[in-house]
Amino acid sequence: MMRGPGHGGGRRAFLTEEEKENKPEINKELLKRVFSYLKPYWKQLLLVWIAIILSAVFSMIPAIITGRIIDDGLIARDFRLLSLLILASFGVLIASNLLDLFVSYLNSWISQRISFDMRNKMYSKLQAMSHRFFTSSKQGETISRMTSDIGGVQSVIAGTLTNILSNLAILATALVAMYRMNWILATLGVIIVPLFAIPTKKVGRTRWELTLESQRVADELNQMLNETLSVSGQLLVKLFTNEELEYERYEGFNEEMFHLNIKESMAGRWFRMVISTLTNIGPMLIYLAGGALIIIYGNESLSVGDITVMVALLGRMYRPVNQLLNIQVDLIRSMALFTRIFDYFDMEVEIENSPKAIIPSTMRGDIEFRDVVFYYEKEVPILKNLSFKLEGGRSIAIVGPSGAGKSTLINLIPRLYDVVDGQLLIDGHDVRELDLHFLRSNVGIVTQDSYLFNGTIRENLLYAKADASEEELISACKEANIHDFIISLPDGYDSLVGNRGLKLSGGEKQRLSIARVILKDPPILIFDEATSSLDSISESLIQEAIDPLIASRTSLVIAHRLSTIMAADEIFVLEDGRVVERGSHSKLVEGKGLYRELYETQFKKALEQEGLYS
Repeated sequence: MMRGPGHGGGRRAFLTEEEKENKPEINKELLKRVFSYLKPYWKQLLLVWIAIILSAVFSMIPAIITGRIIDDGLIARDFRLLSLLILASFGVLIASNLLDLFVSYLNSWISQRISFDMRNKMYSKLQAMSHRFFTSSKQGETISRMTSDIGGVQSVIAGTLTNILSNLAILATALVAMYRMNWILATLGVIIVPLFAIPTKKVGRTRWELTLESQRVADELNQMLNETLSVSGQLLVKLFTNEELEYERYEGFNEEMFHLNIKESMAGRWFRMVISTLTNIGPMLIYLAGGALIIIYGNESLSVGDITVMVALLGRMYRPVNQLLNIQVDLIRSMALFTRIFDYFDMEVEIENSPKAIIPSTMRGDIEFRDVVFYYEKEVPILKNLSFKLEGGRSIAIVGPSGAGKSTLINLIPRLYDVVDGQLLIDGHDVRELDLHFLRSNVGIVTQDSYLFNGTIRENLLYAKADASEEELISACKEANIHDFIISLPDGYDSLVGNRGLKLSGGEKQRLSIARVILKDPPILIFDEATSSLDSISESLIQEAIDPLIASRTSLVIAHRLSTIMAADEIFVLEDGRVVERGSHSKLVEGKGLYRELYETQFKKALEQEGLYS
């Protein structure tokens, strides 16, 4: 349906200051890349464009037939011809609407398909990004690329691109028809049309600026209400006897809002008055000029019906002219959308599988750090020429002050990050040479913050091994000391855990995470603060689950609790990115190094609180 003057569809016909500042450079390379997503669907697009042109022609025919209806039907008093012309007009109208429906369907299909392709590519790209990307970028921005931006591309394909062609087709067919009838009236119409569009653009900017200003005042007003009408805010106002001061502030905001709303309302009213005047002036000028040509100059080729058709075609020209005047704005917004998406597509994948990746038949679990250097920022080194060996099947506990590099060390093993210098070897192979899927399948990690998906206990366990049998699930949960708790629930293994496992306690989530790792059955196990921030009962149950696991696998345990540390074969003391001490608890506690200091300040105090030390 054609929109009359004054209806902009809610779209801003100008660029904001932020959009001007961040507008992309529209060049051949960018356009070529954009059209590469359209190329697979060129047949459908060609069909859309042919249908758009036909629709523009068909939709113009009823206006032309109107001239025949007036001249040959009404004025000539030929009722039979009048009836045929009306039926023809009705038939063409139906055909035009059916074509519009077909274009709408194809547009929707193409735009949805391109969005489908882009979402798949974006998700695949994000899955390939390293852990560093997710720890350093804003989650909301990442989700916005996946949803809002790609959703915007759908609107661009279905809207902007096809609207440009549709508007050009409507404008071209209208101009051709008008000039075929009478070049003088057609030229007059072309001169008049911009008079509709220019005020629309100007008043649109004015109203938008007023709306932004109103929103700013409304935000300040709401902030004041939230602060002064809350329980704490009201108490503060009363205690400092500032009721009158706050009332004056509120009155000031309220008055500012009052004046802005009046301005915005009147800007719209003045605009509608101007457009209404111009809308009526246009046809009047066409009628006046047409009348002069017929009455004064005796132009016999021009009829009353022709003048009526010219007026109808003039009305058809408003919308396409208005939108084509804003084509630069639409293109900039569309290209900015594609640019943001392409920025993500072009991000460097930091951790990649080697083209000649090795997949050993087995993994013993021997781990060696050989002069490993790592930093997130070059100025702040985390690991400094770190070297140590851990034989397969043995376990180490890693202790040290905060910031010593403990978590960084274990994150290098499954290649969540890559070493900056030196080598990390597993079974004699540099981890960068091992197949990434093979490597991570053979490493199990239980973190301090156990993450569970919003699903059932069974679904969360099967995430480790999708084809696990019921017997395997139960066995793993028994080993993790969580089976009895699960069967006590009304729905057992089909109980929902809630978002991030909120329906479970910290200890229950931790034991489920351990059961999940047991189900995975990797030769290398990593426990990162797995028992911190838990009560003594939960810690005891988790410790009972951990002890047999670290006894049979290559294990690295980061812990602050002495009971967890003493279960390991050896203790490594990490300080400032280096192993400064290593040995058994008894040997290290007899020394005068960092471990003794940690024992005196942390471990011993915890034991005293639990009544295990005297």
